[in-house]
Amino acid sequence: MYTNNKLTKSIRLALMFSGASLAMTGVASAQDVSAEDEVDTSPAQERIQVTGSRIKRTDLEGDLPVTVIDRDTIDMSGDMTVSDLLRDTSFNSAGSARPESGSSAQGVSTVNMRGLGASRTLVLVDGRRLTMSPSTGATQDMNSIPIGAVERIEILTDGASAIYGSDAIGGVINVITRKDYNGAQVTLGQGSVSVPNDGGDREQGSVLFGSSSSETQLLGGVSWNKREIVYERDFPWVTPGSSSSANNWQALYNPNNHWGMSDKVDEETGELIPNKPPLIGIPGGCNDANFSESIISGQPRCQYNFNATNANEASSQNEALFLKATHQLNNDWSIFANANISETESFGRYAPAPDRNGRYPGLDEVAADSYNNPTNPNAWFYDPNNPNAVAFDYDLVGPNVPVEIRHRFAAMGNRDRTVTNKNKDFVFGFNGFVGNQEVEFGWRRARNNSTQIGDGYLAANTAWKNVLDFNPGYCADGTFDPAECRFGYDLQSPSANPEEVLSAGVVTTSRISDFNIDEYFANTSFDILDTDAGMIAAFVGFEHRKENYNDKYDSQSEAGLVGGSAGNSAGGGRTVNAAFFEMLVPVSADFELNFAGRYDRYSDFGGAFAPKASFRWQLADGLVWRGSWGEGFRAPTLDILTQKTSYSASSVTDAATCAVLAGDPEESCQVDSYFKANPDLQPEDSTQISTGLSYDVTDNVNVTVDYYSIDIENRIRQFTAQYLIDAELAGDPIPEGLSVTRDNNGAITEIIAGYGNDGSFETSGLDIKATARFDFGAAGTLMSKLQLSHTFDFSVDGGRDLIEDIGRPRQRATWSNSYNLGDMNFGYSLNMIGSTSEETIEGEQLGHIGTYVTHDIQASYNSPWNSRFTVGVQNVFEKVPALVEYSGRDYNFELYDGYGRVLYVRFQQDF
Repeated sequence: MYTNNKLTKSIRLALMFSGASLAMTGVASAQDVSAEDEVDTSPAQERIQVTGSRIKRTDLEGDLPVTVIDRDTIDMSGDMTVSDLLRDTSFNSAGSARPESGSSAQGVSTVNMRGLGASRTLVLVDGRRLTMSPSTGATQDMNSIPIGAVERIEILTDGASAIYGSDAIGGVINVITRKDYNGAQVTLGQGSVSVPNDGGDREQGSVLFGSSSSETQLLGGVSWNKREIVYERDFPWVTPGSSSSANNWQALYNPNNHWGMSDKVDEETGELIPNKPPLIGIPGGCNDANFSESIISGQPRCQYNFNATNANEASSQNEALFLKATHQLNNDWSIFANANISETESFGRYAPAPDRNGRYPGLDEVAADSYNNPTNPNAWFYDPNNPNAVAFDYDLVGPNVPVEIRHRFAAMGNRDRTVTNKNKDFVFGFNGFVGNQEVEFGWRRARNNSTQIGDGYLAANTAWKNVLDFNPGYCADGTFDPAECRFGYDLQSPSANPEEVLSAGVVTTSRISDFNIDEYFANTSFDILDTDAGMIAAFVGFEHRKENYNDKYDSQSEAGLVGGSAGNSAGGGRTVNAAFFEMLVPVSADFELNFAGRYDRYSDFGGAFAPKASFRWQLADGLVWRGSWGEGFRAPTLDILTQKTSYSASSVTDAATCAVLAGDPEESCQVDSYFKANPDLQPEDSTQISTGLSYDVTDNVNVTVDYYSIDIENRIRQFTAQYLIDAELAGDPIPEGLSVTRDNNGAITEIIAGYGNDGSFETSGLDIKATARFDFGAAGTLMSKLQLSHTFDFSVDGGRDLIEDIGRPRQRATWSNSYNLGDMNFGYSLNMIGSTSEETIEGEQLGHIGTYVTHDIQASYNSPWNSRFTVGVQNVFEKVPALVEYSGRDYNFELYDGYGRVLYVRFQQDF
C-alpha cells in the first residue's frame, strides 16, 4: 500500500507532471497544492487515477497539470449542456461545431482544443474513449453526454497518445460521471434568450439517486435538456436573402449572336466567340411567396429570399439514463458495472430545394417547343388561355432554342431534417489485488446509432420530367380542356400546380449510421523498488478493441438523384490491439521522471508507437518546474477508409486535356474522376513539447505559466482532382494511393482522388493561470480564477502564420469569481475572445474584428430544507458578435453565439 513516506513526495512530484500544462478555464475549479502543504499523517490514503496517467496515486487533488471542472463549477457556469460548458474554455481557441441546421452533422457538437480540429482532441468518459459520432465517423459528439450525469471534467492540455492512443494530440477531455452518492436529488432549470425574436430558449432537469452499504454501492439517474430551434429570420440583423436559384432560365447557346460577341477569339476560326446567354427570370413567374423581381446585369431576374424559411441553429434535445454499481466480493476483489443510455434528437429546417435541370443527363434541355420554354412564342407564358399571360418579347428572350432552368421548388415545401442519435454504453469488470499487484480486467460494449430522416427533398427525375413534359391542357384534337388534358409542372405559377404533381416531386431521404465498439481490457499496477528517493512504480496494460462503422444513404441520394441532398455510403470494421506501460521513477526527494509508451496495432493500416518522457522538479518551496516531450498519432478514420467509390465528371483546367475535349487549352473541361478509399493512407504523426513553472506566491495565491509546442506531420487531408493535376504539372509528389493517368497524347483519361497524407500543422503558445482564495471570516470567502491562453503561431504546410486571420484569435481568456456568505453565493465571470482581421487577401490581413467580451452573474440561496434556488444571467450587457460573413453565415457560428442575454433559473432539492 502507498503510505505517507518518501513515496508521497514522489507522487506529489509525479502529479505535477503526468501530462500537460496546468490550466484553469473561467469555469474551472482547480487548486495547486504546494510542497509546503500539510499532509495527512494517517496510515494510508485513497489512491486515485488522474487524467494523463495510468498510475494511481495518493489523493492530492489539484497537484496535476489538469484543469478540473467540478460539479459546483458546472452549476456556477449556468450552462445546460456539456458542449456549451467546453465551448467556453480558453483551450477551445478557434471555436467548435454546434447543432447547425442544414448540416450533414446537424445534431453534433464538438470541442476543438488548440484549433487543431475536433478529430485531434480525444474525449473520454470515465477514462474510456467516447465512440465516434456516426454522423461524422471522425469526431466525438459532446451532445451524447448528459450534463446531469457529470461529476467533474478533467482537461489535459498536452498530447497523450502514449497513454490513450490515437487522437490525443491537441489534448484530452475526461468526463467523470457521478459516483459515491447517498440520497436523492431533483434539479429543474429553464433559460430564455433576448436577441432572437423567437426560439433559442432552453430547459434542463435531472433526477439522481444513490444508496450504499458496506459491500454495495448503487447510483442511478435520469437527465434531460432541450434547446429550441432558432430561425434565421428571427435575428434583428438578418436581411432578406437573395438567391438566383429561384425561377430563372438561360439559353443553351447564342444563335445569330443575339447576346452579342465577347472579346475572346476562336483559335481555329480566328473569329470572336459569342457571349454566353444571360440568366433571365421566367416571364410572369415571380409572384409566389418569398420570390421577388430584380434587375441584375441589366436583365430581369427572379430572386428567392431563403432567410424567410431556413433555420440558423437546429433544435437539440437530450434524454439519458445512467446507472453505476459496485459490489465488494471479498477483501481483495470487487465487481463493477456502468450503463449509460442516451438519446439526442435534433430538428433543422433548410430553405426549399434549389436545382437546375442541367445536372441530370437526359433532362438537361428544356426543348425549344416546350410550353415551359420562354423562347417559344407558343409557350404557356404567352398563351391567351393563360389568365396570367404576359406579352412575348423577342428582344428579351431571343431566338427559339433549348434552355436550362434554375428553379426553387418552394411550392413543394421546406427541407426538414430530423436526426436521432442513440448511444448505449455498458462496461463490466473486476478489480482487486493479486499479492501486491492491483489488477483490473473487463469488457465494454458501445452501440451508437444515428438516423436522419429528410422531408421535402426533391425527387429530381420526377420533378424535372414534369417540368419538361408540361401541358397546360391542350388535348390531342387541339381543344383546350385543363380538366382532362393538363399534366406536368407549370413554372409560371408553381403554387397553383395540382397537389398530385407537387407530391410526386418530393422524396423522403434517409441516412442510417452506426459506430459500434466491443472492447476487452486488462491492466495491472505494481511497485518495483523502494529507493531512498521513493518508490519506483509501474503500470502495464492491454486493450483489444473492435470498431465497426456503417453509414448508409438512401439509394436516390447516393445516386445523386435528390435535389438539395447528396451522400456517399461507407462501411467496414477493424481490430485494434494495444499494449502500454508507464513508469514513475523518483530520482531524489525533489526530482522525478516519468516514462510512458504505447503500441497500437490496427488491422487496416498497421502499427504506431507513441513514447513520452516527462519530469518534475521542485526548485524551491512553492516553486515547481515541469516539462515533457512526447510523440503522438491520429489513425485514419473508418469513414474515409471504408467509403464507397463514387464517380464525378470533374471540371478542371489542363491544357493538354482541354485542347482535346473542349477544343481550347485555356477553357475548362470535364474529366473522369473517381473518389475512393485510399488503401495506402497512413496515420498522422505529432511531436509535442511542453514546459512550465508553477509558483505559490502565498499560501492562497498560485500563478502557473506553461509553454506548449505541437508539430503534426503527414496530415490526413482531402485532395481534389484539380489539386492532383497542379501537383503533377509542378513536379510535386502525389500522395500514395492517388493518381493522374494520361494517354499517349498527354490527355487525362482518369483521376483517382480522395484522402491522402501530405502537409503539416505547427502551433505554439502559452497558458497563464492565476488562482486566489481569500477568507474574510464571518464576512465570507472569495475565490478568483484567471485563465489566459495565448497562441504564438499557427501555420499549415509551413506557410504563413494564420493567427489573427478571421476565426483564429491570438488570445482567449476567462476570469471567474465566487463569493460565499452563509447561505448565499454570488458569482461573476468575464469571458474574452481576442481580436482578428475581417479577411485575408494574398497574405495580407485586412479589416478588424474587435475583442469580444461578455459578463455573467449569478446568485444562489441554500434554504434550510436542503434546496437551492439559483438565478443568473449570461452575457449581461447583450453583446452580439461582429456581423462579418464567415462560412456563409452572418458571423462566425463556431466561435460566437447570437443569443444575446441569457436569463436562467434553477431549483435543486436534496433528499
